[in-house]
Amino acid sequence: MSAEAAAEETVGARAYRMLRADILRNVLPPGQRLKLEALRDAYGVGVGTLRETLGRLVAERLVVAEGQRGFEVRRFSAAELRDLAGLRLLLEGHAMEQGFRAGDVEWEARVVAAHHKLAQMEERLLAGDAAVLDAWRRFDAEFHRTLVSACGSRTLMATHAQVFDRYQRYQNRALGFRGEVAMREHRALRDCALRRDPAAARAVLATHILGGVEHALAAGDL
Repeated sequence: MSAEAAAEETVGARAYRMLRADILRNVLPPGQRLKLEALRDAYGVGVGTLRETLGRLVAERLVVAEGQRGFEVRRFSAAELRDLAGLRLLLEGHAMEQGFRAGDVEWEARVVAAHHKLAQMEERLLAGDAAVLDAWRRFDAEFHRTLVSACGSRTLMATHAQVFDRYQRYQNRALGFRGEVAMREHRALRDCALRRDPAAARAVLATHILGGVEHALAAGDL
């Protein structure tokens, strides 16, 4: 975020952004109690603002309200991961189909650029450079969002982004880099986009997402 944007950001918006990011990155792990006094000190905002922020996060299914007991970071479950994977397939597949038809040459350039950055991180991970794992996660998200960015529907993009964020919380915990398999799937998605072949892209995406889910569940990290 730029200095100008940070200066214009309200206290409530900043608290929401920071708290949400810490949940998605598992800095605040699943099952952690969210005590208002501790959050007030950590994030520098009042209890009233925190209640509003936590209410928004409850609506996004990142936090659970426990009645009189307060709030808790939503726990992981295999069932939710499978549900999120199904939603990603539905939303991302539809958005790719719309975007592949509408995308122009500038969109193609963004797809190629996003894939290039992702591939560079994947090469470094294959070489054993674990220090780029966070960058890989960031570029992975950028690549998938770029693939659907020409769909022409703000509602679809916003819904996809929310589902993707919840899915990525699992990725940050358990869906690690799957090596050359993931690299091939990402290249295939790039090529499908450039060929404007949504049917093939859907098939690759299904293999890509469901393979990641099974990898995470088999590892037992949830």
